[in-house]
Amino acid sequence: MSEIVGFVGMSHSPFATLLPPAGPDAPGAPFLADAARVRDAVARLAPDAVVVVGPDHFHGNFYDVMPPFVLGVEEAVGFGDFGSTSGPLPVAGELAWSVHEGLTHAGFDLALSYSLTVDHGIVQGYEMVTGGTTLPLVPLVVNTAAPPLPTLARCVALGRALGAALAAGPPGRVLLVASGGLSHWLPSNDPRDPSVVGAKRDSLIHGRQDAQAFAAAREPKVRAMGGDPEARVNDAWDRWFLERLRAGDLDAITELGHEGLEKEAGTGGHEIRTWLIGLAAVAAPLRWTSYEPVPEWITGMGSGATFPVT
Repeated sequence: MSEIVGFVGMSHSPFATLLPPAGPDAPGAPFLADAARVRDAVARLAPDAVVVVGPDHFHGNFYDVMPPFVLGVEEAVGFGDFGSTSGPLPVAGELAWSVHEGLTHAGFDLALSYSLTVDHGIVQGYEMVTGGTTLPLVPLVVNTAAPPLPTLARCVALGRALGAALAAGPPGRVLLVASGGLSHWLPSNDPRDPSVVGAKRDSLIHGRQDAQAFAAAREPKVRAMGGDPEARVNDAWDRWFLERLRAGDLDAITELGHEGLEKEAGTGGHEIRTWLIGLAAVAAPLRWTSYEPVPEWITGMGSGATFPVT
């Protein structure tokens, strides 16, 4: 049986690498300092594998086929966007198949990938928490960009089933990592949205045909969003969210529903689904949290762990 040694939730942002802090008091520096503390605490836990739950930003999944959940079981390849690692990543295959079996028996029909492309939504958190890309991982991609988004309650149910699946898995120490959030407002990626037209709409649907070209065209637009100290971040909601996770109160979050969450945390706030999955899997509240609003990175940057971080 696998032993779940803990959970880490951590925000990600392209601007953590595109606009790194120039000094210890610069925007983002406190977040990165706390991320280093988390990394040290994880090293002391000495996990044998990590399950990373994160989103994709139209680098691996497109609207030719858009699954709500995808589990990587054999190969994972980093896309390399925004300074994240590119190339092959080590997959804990036996554990991944055990997770698949357990979730299937629990009534979850996840899409499977024998060669999964993962972008910074998986890789940045994986790198920050583990200190590299050598620890075997099980990547679980959750669609948070546009419909079909799984409901918040469905994510909690998946997390509970994931915890049971891991407990029944092969021997080893397993860490859960959730990558995403907190509040941020992004342009629409919904092909039904009247504002999503022309080349952008085509790339969201057909981008798999040349994902590198799509990414190259999109990256300058992403870069242009960074650096604005007046960018929208909901500091109060982010802190409320972390407090609810400290209290183990997932119901207060799921009760917001899709519209309530988007109103408070923005379109990018849907990424907190990954936190709900991971925390439900460990069935324990956060014991440590850290938060810094970083409008220059267009995101409320939060961290949390179910174990002490010193």
